[in-house]
Amino acid sequence: MIPPEARQELIQITGPRGYLDRPEDLTLYEYDGGVDKARPEMVVFPRSTEDVAAIVKVTGRYDIPFVGRGAGTGLSGGAIPRAGGVMVGFSRMDRILEIDLANERAVLQPGVVNLDITLAVQSRNYFYAPDPSSQRACTIGGNVAENAGGPHTLAYGVTTNHVLGIEAVLPDGSIITAGGKEQDVPGYDILGLLVGSEGTMALVTKVIVRLMRQPELVKTCLAIYDTVDHCAATVAEITARGITPVAVEMLDGVMLRMVEEATHAGYPLDAAAVLLIELEGLVETVEEQLEQIRAVCHDSHAREFRVARSAEERELLWKGRKNAFGAVGRVSPSYYVQDGVVPRTKVAPTLREIQRIGEKHGLTISNIFHAGDGNMHPIILFDIHKPGDLAKAQSAGEEILEYCIDVGGSITGEHGVGMEKMELMSRLFSEDTLDLIARFKKLFDPACRLNPGKVLPTGKGCLEIRQPALTSGSPVY
Repeated sequence: MIPPEARQELIQITGPRGYLDRPEDLTLYEYDGGVDKARPEMVVFPRSTEDVAAIVKVTGRYDIPFVGRGAGTGLSGGAIPRAGGVMVGFSRMDRILEIDLANERAVLQPGVVNLDITLAVQSRNYFYAPDPSSQRACTIGGNVAENAGGPHTLAYGVTTNHVLGIEAVLPDGSIITAGGKEQDVPGYDILGLLVGSEGTMALVTKVIVRLMRQPELVKTCLAIYDTVDHCAATVAEITARGITPVAVEMLDGVMLRMVEEATHAGYPLDAAAVLLIELEGLVETVEEQLEQIRAVCHDSHAREFRVARSAEERELLWKGRKNAFGAVGRVSPSYYVQDGVVPRTKVAPTLREIQRIGEKHGLTISNIFHAGDGNMHPIILFDIHKPGDLAKAQSAGEEILEYCIDVGGSITGEHGVGMEKMELMSRLFSEDTLDLIARFKKLFDPACRLNPGKVLPTGKGCLEIRQPALTSGSPVY
């Protein structure tokens, strides 16, 4: 419970229109893009780094847990306030502070929407590479916390490859910087530690990112298959021939039909699976790679190979891919998105195992994922109003992730561990490694007030320290 004195101090920092505490307002902040829920006791909206530091100091004086939140598009419960307390919303810190094209840099507040970075510079032939499927809504602060990826990470990498520096507020209210505009800075890589730390070590208040020049030529292709195995085998064959597209996305038949009915992007309704492949670079290189890709797909039994004939056609194909989650929502009242990684050579058997798990639990599971780097995104359809259906979906998701581990993969490629997968961390890491991660967490946050109950499994993290708040606050369900 937030003491009245602390509440008043927070209101003095944010102003009378800079906070929410009515139950009907707080309900909007009890969930993210996943399936877990827990309600904060108060949401505050700072406008500056100094506001964030002052808010954090108030929470420290009264021993109040707190958590940061961007756009709430996360899929692993990273911004869910498990211990109640204060939620720090960054929606009002949404300014692009500087664009430095001479040095290919941009300085941003954490509430800047991912796509708005590219929109701000595309007229001058630049773009920001990491492009999560939620890029029209997700914000750069959340991208940094989760080390977000996207379809084009196969060639460009994930957020950590494009963030050069940050400013952040630590749990004691102190303000630090890590990295900078320079290509490299001396000392320990604190920046690398904080990017992807899932909001458990610091609240990011400023981000310096790398901008890239738009490529000379872009070609987008659609390879259509009558079997999932032939489609999956193509991905490994592309890699074996030394070709690196900027994106290789796979959609199975179940997903294809949902996407096409919603977006009319031109996907075939009768196919078992498709690959959406994109090439970028110099004209001569792209044209050569296009013919190599065409040959690989033909040799791997693609029934048809299409190349987008215009920018509009290309954008329509990507609209279908990036609006897929919305398309699922038209068909199923609820769905549960998973995020595991397997070696490329294991994509086909993993898809077969996902189908087996779905049949075992009596659930439909569709697949749309970053096939180029083996980042699987099975989407488990269920009915939240049907007793036991959510539990079945979660059990199916856990079995899928356990299989990913068994074949040499991981429990997350870009969504993070959050509260969703924390108990699986002990399957992935040794006791000594988990202890080391816990020591880093407690070095930054010794009182375990910042986003407690995330990442580390029970017994290793901060769940026990803040247990009274967890059991007396809003339920997690």
